[in-house]
Amino acid sequence: MRILVTGSKGQLGRELTRLLAGHEVVGTDLPELDIRYAAAVMRLVGEMRPEVVIHAAALTDTRRCEEDPDLAHQVNVLGTGNVALACREAGAALVYVSTNEVFDGQKGAPYLESDEPNPVNAYGRSKLEGEEQVRSLLDGYWVVRTAWLYGEGAGNFPSKILAAAAERGELSVVTDEIATPTWARDLAAAIASLVERPLYGVYHFTNSGECSRYEWAREALRLAGREDVSIRPTTMSEYGAFPVKPPYSVLRNQEGATKLGIELRPWRDALGEYFASLREG
Repeated sequence: MRILVTGSKGQLGRELTRLLAGHEVVGTDLPELDIRYAAAVMRLVGEMRPEVVIHAAALTDTRRCEEDPDLAHQVNVLGTGNVALACREAGAALVYVSTNEVFDGQKGAPYLESDEPNPVNAYGRSKLEGEEQVRSLLDGYWVVRTAWLYGEGAGNFPSKILAAAAERGELSVVTDEIATPTWARDLAAAIASLVERPLYGVYHFTNSGECSRYEWAREALRLAGREDVSIRPTTMSEYGAFPVKPPYSVLRNQEGATKLGIELRPWRDALGEYFASLREG
């Protein structure tokens, strides 16, 4: 299968290109391809003629999205529209990677794929509008929503927690933002399984279970052997969290489990293997 992966230098993109190595895979990212430019996207997809495009490129820095919503719109909405249109012209199916932040976090129970989105920040709004671009332009698509993604690299939450612990020795982490940490390697495996079958639609893929940011930080410190670090529970209001976040945005994997038998392991197990992989180098 010919597969194009956008955002191939990101946490998920790197795992996808490794995991799909048995296929004919091309990865692309900045500066080689800027998805904001329709002609460049059309040219690449037209030349490669992929059967599937996995669109993992996005502006995911929520603070930057809030401070510059026009940039978020250009990348996450217009850029996604460019990719979807190129897929339509090439006859390719599209995987669009979306987020738990399309929900407002007020439901009080895990969100199903059928629940109505209502984003509360610029990042969530731009990703939801990206979903709408995909739906309006394509019949063959999978929208994959995930949450709290982490993987290889220094920009993820566990890495930031360990860096802050090394600098300060004492941390404050919120208890009232709850979702599910998801290892990029596990998400990549789920997507690789998904694209083998043309059962299109919306899917929620995260590791199983749920936790607060505080609980996630505590487990990361434990796995890193840094239980000596003091960590104080706080709230988003006390912390002055910016931008606004959905307080409870756990995603329930109903469609993937019932239709395809795709289920991801508990988040603590995945985090443990992630730290083991770091130790192995």
